Amino acid sequence: MKIVKSEEEWRAQLSPEAFSVCRQHGTEAPFTGEFYNSKDDGLYKCVCCDSPLFDSTSKFDSGSGWPSYYSCIDGAITEIKDVTHGMIRTEAKCSNCDAHLGHVFEDGPKPTGLRYCINSVCLNLQKK
Repeated sequence: MKIVKSEEEWRAQLSPEAFSVCRQHGTEAPFTGEFYNSKDDGLYKCVCCDSPLFDSTSKFDSGSGWPSYYSCIDGAITEIKDVTHGMIRTEAKCSNCDAHLGHVFEDGPKPTGLRYCINSVCLNLQKK
C-alpha cells in the first residue's frame, strides 16, 4: 500500500536536507553525501519509508559524486520522465512513498547498462 503523508508530516520526520531532496526534488552537492564513496555491504533503504531500494552488490563508482547502482530491488523504483532544467532525464522515485531519489541514466556498466544516480540523503544503509 502506498504511503501518503502531508507535507507537515514529512517535514517533521525528515532532516531539512532530506525533506528538500526527497519531497521537493532537490539534490545534494556532489561528493558530499554519506554514501557516495561507501564500500559497506548491505541494503540501501528509503529514508522516508524504509523500503529496500538497492543492494550494495550493485553499487559502483561512477565518478559522478553520488552513490550509483546498476540495478535496483525489483519493483522498488518508479521511473518518471523529467524535463526540468532544460534536459530530458528519467527521475527515480521510491515506488512505496514517491520520494524523489535521483535519476537513472543509460550509461552504466554491464549487466544492465543503467546508472541509478541517487542522493545519499535519501538513503539509510542496513549493514550486513
